[in-house]
Amino acid sequence: MTGMREIERDIDSWIDGHLEEYGELSDWMAANPELGGEERKASSRIAGMLDEAGFKVTYPYLGIPTAFLGAFGGGGPVVDFLVEYDALPEIGHACGHNLHGAMSVLAGTALAKNLGRGGAEIRIVGTPAEETDGAKVAMADAGIFDDVDIALMFHINAGYTSPAYRALAVCCYEFEFKGKAAHASSSPWEGRNALNGVQLFFHALDMLRQHVRSGLQIHGIVKNGGAAPNIVPESASALFYFRAPWKEYLAGEMEKIFNCARGAALATGTEASWQAREASFDNMLPNEAAEGEMGRILGELGVPVKINLEPDGSSDVGNVSWRCPTLQGEFDVADGRKIVHHTREFAQIVSGGEQTRRCLAKGAKALARMGLRVIRDEALRSRIRDDFREAREREKQRGELPC
Repeated sequence: MTGMREIERDIDSWIDGHLEEYGELSDWMAANPELGGEERKASSRIAGMLDEAGFKVTYPYLGIPTAFLGAFGGGGPVVDFLVEYDALPEIGHACGHNLHGAMSVLAGTALAKNLGRGGAEIRIVGTPAEETDGAKVAMADAGIFDDVDIALMFHINAGYTSPAYRALAVCCYEFEFKGKAAHASSSPWEGRNALNGVQLFFHALDMLRQHVRSGLQIHGIVKNGGAAPNIVPESASALFYFRAPWKEYLAGEMEKIFNCARGAALATGTEASWQAREASFDNMLPNEAAEGEMGRILGELGVPVKINLEPDGSSDVGNVSWRCPTLQGEFDVADGRKIVHHTREFAQIVSGGEQTRRCLAKGAKALARMGLRVIRDEALRSRIRDDFREAREREKQRGELPC
């Protein structure tokens, strides 16, 4: 049997030899950004590349028009490489999905090409709409990750590389208040001001902040504040994200938030209703065994790392982490320069050039090596599985603690 180090050298060589091809994929996605759920060109192009590389491709996948599954091999451990490719409105790929999406495709393909078809299954999974409704949520609910030994990806970062990532649980609700229109000057007493209901709801949530645990985040906007200043608004609405370090706590606190809406409606003589607008994301479960191994791999590749265990936003990869061992590290594309995500400057730095190629090569090599070691090292695979089970049980118990 070929030794692991020899296969790793072959993988590195394959990645170097195909770097420009996958770099062009990243650059092309940067130049042709598509919003979540509309990534038809990107998903089609990647699915075609996987088909040419010998993967068995299912596209569309699970009834999601821009999702795909590329499967290679079978019989033995299962390693999934997660691919993101959706962009943001107006500012394009300002979260780097073009670059780390291409990185996952390159890593999974390199591993498949140098491992052969026997003894393991390598899957490259196209996961649309991470920025909005999060296709990984529906995929996790469908059970496609339940037999996976590890799911892998990096998220592009600017400032540092970390083998660990933590994400907050999040849910999204729109609150609508219904009142009664009237002339705002001649007969305002005939009306019931729906915008007042929204305003009072914001104040109630601000007061609630004093009585929740540290880490619960509340942020929202007014979507509709009325039609004209001289008309008492008969309808008004607000859109909110609510985040917390673990999902059970967030679910338990939502009734307090709904009571704030009920109280605001009662005080203003309006009616309040609410509806979830996006899929809820779970918090990211840690996996110390996988994170430790990835840290060693990054060291072998000469990539400096910083361990960051503070929650950083939210991602649907959290839902995957509750179904199978999951590793989503962060990979620096900016040589240590801090650049904020979701800005035009971030979109520019991931759009091409020598920095993106270095990032793509090193990140893909690290992911492919991690996949190989999980496949070949039964003891590592067992530690990763044990950490997954323990983390899931620990987080469940944590969520049941009294407020």
